[in-house]
Amino acid sequence: MASAVALTFINPWLVPGTAQAATPAQVHWTTRTVAPGVELRTGVIQQPDAKPTWTVTVQAPAVNRLTGAPAFAPLSTRSWADETARRLRDAGLEPRVEEIRWPEYADTPQDTMGWRVRVGSYATSAEAQRTSPKVTATGLQPAVEWTGYDSQQPAGRESVHVAVIDPAAFTGTVESTHNGNVADRETTSSVAAKTGSLVGVNGGFFITSDADGVQGTMAGIGAYDGELQSMAAGSRAALILGDGGRRARIADLTTTVTARAGSATYAVEGINRVPGKVRNCGRPGATPTDLPRQDLTCSKTDDLVRFTPSFHTDLPTGPGAQVVLDADHRVVSAGPRGGEVPPGGSVLQGIGNAADWLTAHGRPGAEIAVQDVVRDTAGQRVELGPDDSIVSAAPTLVEDGRTAIDAATEGMLDPRDLSFGYAWSNGRQPRTMAGIDKRGRLLLVTVDGRQPGVSEGFTLAEGAEFMRSLGAEQALNLDGGGSSTMAVDGRLVNTPSDAAGERPVGDTVQVRR
Repeated sequence: MASAVALTFINPWLVPGTAQAATPAQVHWTTRTVAPGVELRTGVIQQPDAKPTWTVTVQAPAVNRLTGAPAFAPLSTRSWADETARRLRDAGLEPRVEEIRWPEYADTPQDTMGWRVRVGSYATSAEAQRTSPKVTATGLQPAVEWTGYDSQQPAGRESVHVAVIDPAAFTGTVESTHNGNVADRETTSSVAAKTGSLVGVNGGFFITSDADGVQGTMAGIGAYDGELQSMAAGSRAALILGDGGRRARIADLTTTVTARAGSATYAVEGINRVPGKVRNCGRPGATPTDLPRQDLTCSKTDDLVRFTPSFHTDLPTGPGAQVVLDADHRVVSAGPRGGEVPPGGSVLQGIGNAADWLTAHGRPGAEIAVQDVVRDTAGQRVELGPDDSIVSAAPTLVEDGRTAIDAATEGMLDPRDLSFGYAWSNGRQPRTMAGIDKRGRLLLVTVDGRQPGVSEGFTLAEGAEFMRSLGAEQALNLDGGGSSTMAVDGRLVNTPSDAAGERPVGDTVQVRR
């Protein structure tokens, strides 16, 4: 079933960033019914007053606050900016100094963030590139940038897809899935085609490099078919799809998992990940931080990790200990790490003190039970049934109908370290977002980005504003960048930013008949 209608109208509330524009943005929407209770809206937002250009931004020397490693930040203090501008003028260049203020975040300062120094406005990237060596010759670090990604000016063009799923009319299901193998990467459209999905979008953050763990495994909480398959990275936003999506809600979630052998217990700090490596951090005892920190792989010297039957690849090897459990939680074997998870069984791997605990309590025939608990920030336990699933990323965007971006708390940026997270949070990027409106309808949204003049994307603040314009009472940011993907009837409908095309991802959210 499909019907379509095309609408062209001007509505500044529906367009992030229009406060900076003299002329309201123009929005062209095409709307069609994919199935009863499932509507797809495709929009192009254009700002007639936008005049983005290419420019050269001077990078300020910085130090990573957690690791102490040298870094660069796109802005710094006023004194740095003034001195940098003086050096550029002495070299015959014409710099401009720009004050950058904090966006509308719930947990950061609300005044000046820092000062940015730029040189030139160019029609093409190639022209800007020709200026870069002149900046380098002064001993400074240049970066060629498209000003259309700046939140300080309206975006020229943005391509948006919105799927609206009404549980009162839709008789199918909505679920998060890893398509049976948590240790695999697959494109959203491929999963959608295999499962006969009406609409699919990419899900949470996942491992993309062997150096950080097993590719495809999630870097945050994930649960599918009622089974917890990865643990939370601290307290971060999650979309809970209860009863096949008929009861959806958004909340910050934490996870606690405990292994018990008789009266002895030990904390399990990971599910389906390499012991000692914690992508996005957020686990007790992790270094250099036990708080959430996006795209940082923290380490643990004392770590107990559970592997489930959905981990369909070779188990990690290395120092430590391992026990293999059957479906009744009885120890089948104990020894060095490696091998595979047996069908219907599970595996526990430990390093450091956790390895000693496993060795002491993991004798063949012994019982080691594992209990997992998921809670929201109110302390309420989130019970998982066979039709329930969870997908998580960060940060929260909307709470109780108001913008409530806790980007610092959820580890997406650091007010004390502007070399971390600035472009990802404060610049326009491809985004995938999920929200729930007053009628209980689920909103799945993608905006294309990183395509100058075609689609710039949203900042986090613009994403929150856009979700509110759709009526969202609750909303969160899912994985974005090159991962942002929407498929309808198994076919890709947006334009991902990766040059290679659609990116294989971790879990996805699928709307099924």
